[in-house]
Amino acid sequence: MAVFAPRYAHAFAEVVASKRLDVVAAQQQLRDFAGTLAGSSDLHEVLLNPSIAEEQKLKVLDAIASRIGMFREVRNFIAVIMDHHRLAALDEILAEYALVADEGSGIAEAEITSALPLNEADRAALEAQVAKLAGGRVRASYHQDSSLLGGAVVRIGSTVYDGSVRAQLQQLKERLISA
Repeated sequence: MAVFAPRYAHAFAEVVASKRLDVVAAQQQLRDFAGTLAGSSDLHEVLLNPSIAEEQKLKVLDAIASRIGMFREVRNFIAVIMDHHRLAALDEILAEYALVADEGSGIAEAEITSALPLNEADRAALEAQVAKLAGGRVRASYHQDSSLLGGAVVRIGSTVYDGSVRAQLQQLKERLISA
């Protein structure tokens, strides 16, 4: 990840907060622009080409901003990124901003790995327990690892809660060896 991405993400978060913008809408507008940029090689070529004048690039940005219905602050943020020649790292900045925005709204990222696929009821129950551990709301991503044998492993930030059968068997093995 680019070293500068967190700085841009935090700066944008401060602008969104100070102007009392809708965080979700601002984030979606950035995603829409990033998707438009990624989907058009011509646009990518124009906006990243150093031989094209900044004024022309801003006209292109303004056309896209009006078409997407972008907040003025989002447009200005993208213009700053372009001016600082950081547009190639927009996806990294956007990913970092998503983390900052989640943190600001009290949402924790949880990575849940289970031995078997979970149905919706099991996911809802597990997410409720994980939310208690996280002390707020969670956004969960699910993975499957049959080597766990049963149970689940939950990672919230750098904290891991291992409730798998594999971990329990390992603990039992260590106790038997030490006895």
